[in-house]
Amino acid sequence: MLVFGANQPKNIKGKKYTTEEKIRILRQADAGESIAEVCREHNLTQVSFHRWKKQFGQMEVNEAKRLKELERENTELKKMLADSLLENRVLKFACEKKL
Repeated sequence: MLVFGANQPKNIKGKKYTTEEKIRILRQADAGESIAEVCREHNLTQVSFHRWKKQFGQMEVNEAKRLKELERENTELKKMLADSLLENRVLKFACEKKL
């Protein structure tokens, strides 16, 4: 009996490219290489290539690094805000119980 995907692990995912690698691959196509050649060279589907192009457009590597830094900082600030709001809620609850 033949079972589809029986020899493959269930959690198999493709290669994960960093943002910088994605941008370098996009620039390689911008330099004149055909999209098909670039995709074949990096074992990448054209759908993924066009998704990256839509996502990163004309962004340069240093801009992508800055974006990633800002996203990390934003995440940290959101966590700090959530912690602060939780602390305020706990203090209000504690004050209400004392009264």
